[in-house]
Amino acid sequence: MGFIAFLKTQFIVHLLIGFVFVVSGLIINFIQLCTLVLWPINKQLYRRVNCRLAYSLWSQLVMLLEWWSGTECTLFSDEATVKTFGKEHVIIILNHNFEIDFLCGWTMTERFGVLGSSKVLAKRELLYVPLIGWTWYFLEIVFCKRKWEEDRDTVIEGLKRLSDYPEYMWFLLYCEGTRFTETKHRISMEVAESKGLPKLKYHLLPRTKGFTTAVQCLRGTVSAVYDVTLNFRGNKNPSLLGILYGKKYEADMCVRRFPLEDIPQDEKEAANWLHKLYQEKDALQEMYNQEVLLSPLFTFGFGVFASGSPLLILAFLGLVGAASFGVRRLIGVTEIEKGSSYGNQEFKKKE
Repeated sequence: MGFIAFLKTQFIVHLLIGFVFVVSGLIINFIQLCTLVLWPINKQLYRRVNCRLAYSLWSQLVMLLEWWSGTECTLFSDEATVKTFGKEHVIIILNHNFEIDFLCGWTMTERFGVLGSSKVLAKRELLYVPLIGWTWYFLEIVFCKRKWEEDRDTVIEGLKRLSDYPEYMWFLLYCEGTRFTETKHRISMEVAESKGLPKLKYHLLPRTKGFTTAVQCLRGTVSAVYDVTLNFRGNKNPSLLGILYGKKYEADMCVRRFPLEDIPQDEKEAANWLHKLYQEKDALQEMYNQEVLLSPLFTFGFGVFASGSPLLILAFLGLVGAASFGVRRLIGVTEIEKGSSYGNQEFKKKE
């Protein structure tokens, strides 16, 4: 372990990082409080100032992800979509599977100059969290209780207030409503079955109210919807604590752009559009999993043949042949007719 790597594991260093974040955050929140006097005088100036104040706080977390832990976030998209990044108001739909998915989202916004002006539909409890919740309040983040009957007017009012936002804005939606777990997935698929909707393998059933309301309220402001699917290589499940300890992860983010005019204006049709999108996300996830599992073997095999060494090539072919023979033998042993007769004997005794 190198000296820098050793430092990243030390509690005193973590304490120092936390101290800097908390103190700078409180200072930023105090300055934000002072900027409230600008609102009645020049609302757009207030917004621009707070975007930069928020950037000075969020960028510390992005630094932890990219520089401290060395985590690499790779974007996959088409060239036309990449050219629009940071140059339009958009709604972001992101899968909610990981503890640090928001950090990867912030990394993406930082690259294209919209970190300070990024927005999210957040649960109301976060408003009372020091630093993060307070900063969001000054950024006009839309908070909700996740009870539509109580949230409707608040959410609509908050979204419409953003219609004249001066900085390019990326508005994040976690349409699944909560982070993916096996228990939540089972319950979600029971709901899908009761509603006659196709089941999803890697996602929860999306909640459509927030999405359809955001599209309706921001139509004319927002140009497109970005569908972002996030994964981590090696089937890893990263954590904030791992980041703090300097653990490196490799993230892949697939981004697809849908012009807002392609999304139906009718609420029910827009909800169906979202359900179809999540079916596509599920298929995309399946493809990614297969690619990740198979690509290392193909890459290694290609490297062997590219080396031109007859010895390496013969050894590789021998290894593949031996593995194939072993798998076939294993399958032969576990075939039903060659399995244990214990169960059959017990059944005959009962007869």
